[in-house]
Amino acid sequence: MKKGEAYVLGADFGSDSVRVVAVDVADGSVAGSHVSYYPRWKTGAYCDPKRNQFRQHPLDYVESFTEAVQSALSQNPAVASRVRGISMDTTGSTPSLCDADGKPLALDKRFSDNPDAMFVLWKDHTAVGEADEINALSKSWGGPDYRKFSGGTYSSEWFWSKLLHIVRHNPSITAHAAGFIEHCDWLPALLTGTEAFDKIKRSRCAAGHKLMWHPSWNGYPSSEFLTLLDPFLAIVRESLGTETYTADIPAGALTQEWAKKLGLPVGIPVCVGAYDAHIGAVGGKVAKGVMVKSIGTSTCDIIIGDVPSKGEQEQAVDGIVGQVAGSVIPGYIGYEGGQSAFGDYYAWLRDVIMWPLKHLDIVEEQQIEKIEKKVLPMLENAAQAIEPTESSPVAIDWINGRRSPYADQMLKGALTGLTLGTDAPAVMRMLLESTAFGARAILECFENSGVRVEKVVAIGGVARKSVIGMQILADITGRAIHVTDNDLAPSIGGAVFASVAAGIYKDVEEAQEALCSGTERVHEPDLERKAVYDTLYERYLQIGAFEEKQRRG
Repeated sequence: MKKGEAYVLGADFGSDSVRVVAVDVADGSVAGSHVSYYPRWKTGAYCDPKRNQFRQHPLDYVESFTEAVQSALSQNPAVASRVRGISMDTTGSTPSLCDADGKPLALDKRFSDNPDAMFVLWKDHTAVGEADEINALSKSWGGPDYRKFSGGTYSSEWFWSKLLHIVRHNPSITAHAAGFIEHCDWLPALLTGTEAFDKIKRSRCAAGHKLMWHPSWNGYPSSEFLTLLDPFLAIVRESLGTETYTADIPAGALTQEWAKKLGLPVGIPVCVGAYDAHIGAVGGKVAKGVMVKSIGTSTCDIIIGDVPSKGEQEQAVDGIVGQVAGSVIPGYIGYEGGQSAFGDYYAWLRDVIMWPLKHLDIVEEQQIEKIEKKVLPMLENAAQAIEPTESSPVAIDWINGRRSPYADQMLKGALTGLTLGTDAPAVMRMLLESTAFGARAILECFENSGVRVEKVVAIGGVARKSVIGMQILADITGRAIHVTDNDLAPSIGGAVFASVAAGIYKDVEEAQEALCSGTERVHEPDLERKAVYDTLYERYLQIGAFEEKQRRG
């Protein structure tokens, strides 16, 4: 394949925007890229942070995706006619109630402003009580413990918890629904004109990590189990079918309607969807022994391992977010861990500091936006001059709950050891250290269960921007942190899968070698600081244990 001969599109749907990248399949070079922000989300519509409610309108996805594709292609007009395939990733679990054609209910005029008819964003924690109920039933009902391959705990961030919450709190809207569909399943179905439930190819990544799908119990949790929670869950189960698909498989072909709208060739393959961290891990060159940490508002930590030989049982890893064969690279088990807040913790501090400026009406709005962009870089710069000591204050990173080890979204963050001398840069350093302590706990969780981590690669906005954050991560974990040389890993990962689906490369590994980016910088651990951090980490664990005890009474 010669340079300029063929391209693929990778679309990365994040929490607040979608980025579309046109990638040359010969060498992975970028021919066009554009980020489009969700217009309704940007205004805070349908969200209530105090209730941990975060909902997104499907039109945000459709409008922003269309704009991003058109804008990316406009940067090089020769590209559009040479696009050979599309892949997309989304946040997750981000599901929505849908009608019998798989269409989100919010696209029906009757429900266009109803948050319960929209996509429930990954970080929506309104379903904490329902997650507790699922966990309790899993222990007591007498059948298989369906949490076995989900790290042993089911989370409020996941599919069945969110569905159960809406069923319980808004049964009137549930009466109009025929199913519940993941964002990463709906988009490929939309672009390929796939409406019938039995024709929608469900993502192996989503099903395995968030829906408790596993081959050992022939797919999803049984109807009997789900009916004990609510009969509507069993109806949804039937709509999901039994098969799941890896992201290198075409979900279908781009329809004439969407080809015209986007300016692309009719009939090109649209890949089965998957989650952003898993696709991003592929773009970050995940491999056996190589953990890719996607570090942004939260983190997802992805690594792969061998599928057991015939006759051998799969070893379940307790405390992680999930594991399933084919969820990352076909032919390997994909393992996932993560933190519910990383960059969001830093943003919380910024918002606390900015509160007076936003509410005293003494600074113009344009100036406020300029100041806001400078706060975190200034705090990080000042925090860099602070040397950790064994008496340094310690924070807990569970400000948005804990994703892993052992999901518990009711846990809270904490700042301890403060004095009158603890200023804003010192608090910033506390937060940077706390998120690194959380990352260390996840690494230890993996390795204590036999999943060896030999290399750590960091991708994502925070990894690229926060030099001090990545150095602290290296110092606390005692590991070199390899930061990729661009922030396009999810889109590049999508290009990997699209090129395989289009038949350009024979498999994911071959496409990775051709398309994935390299390393921009490596943060080596400072072993003297690590010795200090070892002491502080023990305090982190002790304070965390106290917080857990308080949570459970």
